[in-house]
Amino acid sequence: MTEIDRIIQRVPNPFDCETFWSGNFWQEEQNPNLTVDSIHQQALEELESILDLIVEDRRSRTVLLEGETGSGKTYLLGRFKRQLNDRAFFVYVEPFTASDYIWRHILRYTVDSLLEKPEGREHSQLVLWLQGLAEFKHRGVMDWWRRERQMFVRKLLDTYPSGIYNAQEFFGVLYHLTDPELYPLACEWLRGDDLDDESLRRLGVQSTIDTEDAAQKTLANFGRIAEATQTVVLCFDQLDNIARSPDGTLDLQTLFRVNAILHTQKLKNFLLIISIITDTWRQNQGRIPATDRDRIDTTVQLRQIGIDQAEALWASRLYLLHRQTYPQPESPIYPLDRKHLDRKFPGGKTRPRNTLILGRRLYQEAKLDLLQSGLERNGDRPTPAAPLPTEAKSDPLAAFKLVWLKKLKQTEEKVSRIRQYAAPELVQMFAEAVSALSVEDVQPRLLPSRTYASYSLSYRAPGTTDRVGIAWSEDANMVKFFNFLKACREALDRNLCQTLQLIRAEGVGSPNNRGYQLYTEIFSAPQNNHFMSDLTSVRYLATYHTLVNDALSGDLVVGEETPTLDRLQSLTRQTEVLKDCPLLQQLGFFQSTVARESAEVSLQAIEDFIVNRVLNQQCMAVQQLIEEAIAQFGGASKKQVYQLVQTLSLSDRPVQILDPDLEIEEQLIIGNG
Repeated sequence: MTEIDRIIQRVPNPFDCETFWSGNFWQEEQNPNLTVDSIHQQALEELESILDLIVEDRRSRTVLLEGETGSGKTYLLGRFKRQLNDRAFFVYVEPFTASDYIWRHILRYTVDSLLEKPEGREHSQLVLWLQGLAEFKHRGVMDWWRRERQMFVRKLLDTYPSGIYNAQEFFGVLYHLTDPELYPLACEWLRGDDLDDESLRRLGVQSTIDTEDAAQKTLANFGRIAEATQTVVLCFDQLDNIARSPDGTLDLQTLFRVNAILHTQKLKNFLLIISIITDTWRQNQGRIPATDRDRIDTTVQLRQIGIDQAEALWASRLYLLHRQTYPQPESPIYPLDRKHLDRKFPGGKTRPRNTLILGRRLYQEAKLDLLQSGLERNGDRPTPAAPLPTEAKSDPLAAFKLVWLKKLKQTEEKVSRIRQYAAPELVQMFAEAVSALSVEDVQPRLLPSRTYASYSLSYRAPGTTDRVGIAWSEDANMVKFFNFLKACREALDRNLCQTLQLIRAEGVGSPNNRGYQLYTEIFSAPQNNHFMSDLTSVRYLATYHTLVNDALSGDLVVGEETPTLDRLQSLTRQTEVLKDCPLLQQLGFFQSTVARESAEVSLQAIEDFIVNRVLNQQCMAVQQLIEEAIAQFGGASKKQVYQLVQTLSLSDRPVQILDPDLEIEEQLIIGNG
C-alpha cells in the first residue's frame, strides 16, 4: 500500500462539514489555502470596482448580492473582507430580530465590528478609523488622546461644527475609548447598551442611546465622519431569519427602508451589501416599494461554477493531505476522480457546496475501499473482531454533535457577557430554543408596550390552555426597569398570561425604589418567578441561534445533509445538546443535572467526543483522535485519553481499535454504528 493510501485511512475527511465556513466573518477565520481564486472572481472584481468608485467620489452605494443556496454568498463576503480590510472597514450585521429595534441593532453590530482588529494590525478598526481623520493624520490621534478630554472634543467640534448628533457627548465618549478603565463603558454606550446613573456620570453623558431615532442619528455620526477616512462596508447576510411582518412574511421592507434613509440622508463613504437567496428575493421583492428597490445601485449575481472549478475546489481540499507524502499522487484530486463530477453534474455546472458534499462521500468510499483491500492482503493486519463499516455514510446524530461542539466553542470565544446581546435578541434566541423542544404555540411580543413588547414572549403551558409569559430585561437603569415592570403588570392585569417568568441577572433595586416595590408585588404571587440569567445559558442559546440562521439560509451542513429548520429541531431534540443549559433547566424543560466533579464531567465530554468523531469518520488514526480530543477539551493527558479510547474499544460502544497490538502511532480505530 502506498504512503498516500495509508494517510487517507488515517486522517479526517478533508471535506467534513466541520471545516465548512458560514456566518459572521469576525467569528470565523477563512483558510486562504481552501480558496479557489477563479470561483466568483468576477463577482469579487465587481465589488472591488464599486468600492473603488466610492473611494473616488465618496458617494455611498448599495449592492444586492444574489445567489442560490450553497452558491457561496457568505463565503464571498468573508473573502472580500479578508482581501480588502486594509482599504475599508467591514461590518457584519446579524439578522435583526425586531423591526422596531432595527436601527439600534445595526448600531450595535457596527460598533462590535469596528472594535475588531483586522488581521495583522495593531489597532481595532475603530482606532484606525479615528487615525484616518484628516485633522489627525499628521499630528497623530494618539497625541490628542494624551491631552485633556476637553481639548480633544473641542478639536473635533471645530472640525465638524454641524451635522453631528449629540456632538459633545459623542466626541467625549470617543475620547474615553483610550482610557483602559472607561473603555468598556464607552463601548457599551456607543453600542446602545443601557447604563446606570453612575456609569453615565463617569462618561460625562446624560443618557444612553435608547431610541430608534438616537441610534439612527448616532449611526449617521459614523457616516459623516467616515467621509474623511476609509469606506465602511455594511454587510447584511442570512436574511431568512429576520423579523416577520404581521402577515408572517419576511420584513425586508424595513431593511430596504433603512437603506433608503441612509441614502436620503446623503451619508458618504458607505458600501451596503445586502446578501440574499435568489428564491427569497423573487418571493419578496414585490412587497418592497419601488422607490426603495430603486436605491439598489448594482446587483451582483453568483453564478454556478464549472466542472474545472469544481475539480479545483476538490484539489484545494486535498492539497495539504498530498503534501504529507513524496512522491505526490499524479492526480491533484486523488483518491477522487473527475468522472464523478461529469456524471453527477451532466450539465457542466454545480454549486460549491454540492461539490464539497459529493467530495465527502466519495472520499469516504475511497477510505473504506482502501481499508478493506488492506485487510484482504495476507499478514497486513489481524482480522478485526468487529465488522468493518461497509457503507460510506455519516451518522447524522454524531455529525450534528460535532457541528454543535464547533459552534459552541466559537460562541464561548466570542461571547464574554450576557449584555453582549440586546433583550430582543435574547428573547428571540430563547423562542427558537423552546420551539426546538416542541413547546406549543410560542408567540412573540407578549407585553402590551411598544417599547418593551420585543422583550417578551409567551407559550402554552403543557397539558393546559394557560399561557406562560417570559419577560427578559437586563436594563441597568432603574427607571427603565420600573417601566418594564409596569408593562409586565399590565400583561397580568389583562390576563394575557397566567404565569409570568422574569429572566434577569441585573439587580432589582432597593426597598425604597419604585421598581423594587413593583417587582416585589408581582413576584410575591406564587405562580410568578424570577430566574437568574447566566453566561453559560446565553452561550447555549446563541449557539443554537447561529444554527437556526444557517439552516434558514441553507448554510447548515451536517454530514452530507443540508438540514431544514424542522430537521435541525429534530436533531436538537434527539441529541439533547441543550440539556445542559442552566436556564432551560431552571424553567423545567430539562431535569437539573446533579453536580459532578469537574474531572468526571470532562471525561464524559471527551468520551462522547471520541465516539461521535469515530462514528463520523468511520476510520481514523488513534493518535489523530487523541490529539483532536486534547485540542477540543484540554486538561487531559495523552495517556489518559488513550486509556479512555482503549476502554471504549473493549466495551459495547460502536468503536474498536483495529490493530491494538501495533504501536500507538500505527493503530487505527473504526466506528460501525
